[in-house]
Amino acid sequence: MEAILATFGPLVLMVLIFYFLLIRPQQKKQKQVREMQSNLKKGDKIVTIGGFHGTVHAIDEEVVVLLATDGAKVTYDKSAIARVVESN
Repeated sequence: MEAILATFGPLVLMVLIFYFLLIRPQQKKQKQVREMQSNLKKGDKIVTIGGFHGTVHAIDEEVVVLLATDGAKVTYDKSAIARVVESN
């Protein structure tokens, strides 16, 4: 019994360390991003994962139409929105 514990103990400890230091914080961050993307509304100023800055003009379940500063309308997937800079 001690041999099994001595063999698998460090492995279990490593898995727990990886979970609490790497996996769990990443899951929390992904949850926050999903909540931010689901709470988008018209007029929010956002930045996409590609660095495009724009204002939300229209929003659908999976698609967001952004208005650029020159008046151009660009369509993005909702998952491409990285963060909200400012909202109205």
